[in-house]
Amino acid sequence: MASNKPAPEAPSWFHGDHGDLGTGHGTGHGADRTAEFATADHTAAFATDFATDFRSDAGNAEAERGWSEWNPTEETVRPVRGRHRVAKQRTGLARSSTVLGVGVIAAVGAGGIATAQGKPPVSISVPDAISDNLPDAKSLPGVGSLFAGESEADQAAAATAAAPLTTAGITTAEAEQGTTDAGEALRARILQQAEQQQDAAAAEAKAAEEKAAAEKAAAEAKKQQDAAEAKAAAEKKKAEEAAKKKAEAVRLAKLAASYSLPTFSYTITSTYGQAGSMWSSGHHTGLDFAAPTGTPIKAVHSGTITSAGLAGSYGYRTVLKLDDGTEVWFCHQSSIGVSVGQKVTTGEVIGRVGATGNVTGPHLHLEVHSADGSGIDPMAWFQSKGLTP
Repeated sequence: MASNKPAPEAPSWFHGDHGDLGTGHGTGHGADRTAEFATADHTAAFATDFATDFRSDAGNAEAERGWSEWNPTEETVRPVRGRHRVAKQRTGLARSSTVLGVGVIAAVGAGGIATAQGKPPVSISVPDAISDNLPDAKSLPGVGSLFAGESEADQAAAATAAAPLTTAGITTAEAEQGTTDAGEALRARILQQAEQQQDAAAAEAKAAEEKAAAEKAAAEAKKQQDAAEAKAAAEKKKAEEAAKKKAEAVRLAKLAASYSLPTFSYTITSTYGQAGSMWSSGHHTGLDFAAPTGTPIKAVHSGTITSAGLAGSYGYRTVLKLDDGTEVWFCHQSSIGVSVGQKVTTGEVIGRVGATGNVTGPHLHLEVHSADGSGIDPMAWFQSKGLTP
């Protein structure tokens, strides 16, 4: 840094040739000049005279002292400490102090501009601590393009840096659409977001309604399907039962075709298991078909004759053994028409109704025995074969 010198004293308009403002003219023309200064019409004339005289005095002072560089230092710019008071003027001069101050400022400014013309530039030194922290002039918005030799890339960067701050926050799509105001862009985005939220809420509500409608429709469809399935199941069960009955009827018809009742023109007088003292076992062991003596007796099914002859209280008895091992006894016959070992078929005559043995009248006593020899109710057995005695 350059060495600091004491600041030159600024020429004063109140000294030298103009000292009579405070002395000679203070008594004779003080009041008149004060009034003149206080008049608004003379303000411009006063400023012009003042500036002319000030430039003349300043030029003479420079010629005497010579030109030198002055740099402010901490010592020279040290603030004056203490309390200063300005006496309040109560005369007419106080009222015109504002006008006088304006004139002085105008004169000083004009003089400074006049004296600055034709002078070489003054170099100003800045402390390193401050200059190191100053930004590069080329990086300042709108300033970098002023430097000569800039590239187009630098100018583009400078133009980008000089862009208005209101474009901050604007997306590329918005910029392509011509949006330049960040506030308007933000407002548009907020409105768009609100609209999207409303659309989303409406879509969600619609989806919920559609889901509820679908669930209701599904429930109704399931209810109808269940009813249809139940009806179909009932119809199927009914059809199966009908088919089963039909099949049973067909089976019984086939059995009826292969089985036959033992006689005709008869009356059932005693049933199986009927109790009474006339039977030695205390109950009846067969089924009695009462018919006139000599009524033909037929084979109930195809089989083989295993016994034919007198059998005590049974009188004349014929035993027919079927293919499944069941035995059918024909008792109290008046005559026997077959012999042991003979093969017979359904409906073939094997004897005649009579009253032999322990009887009270002519009838056919018929018993049915299983393959193991136990007795079976003849009524139920005939019914199982599709026949009803």
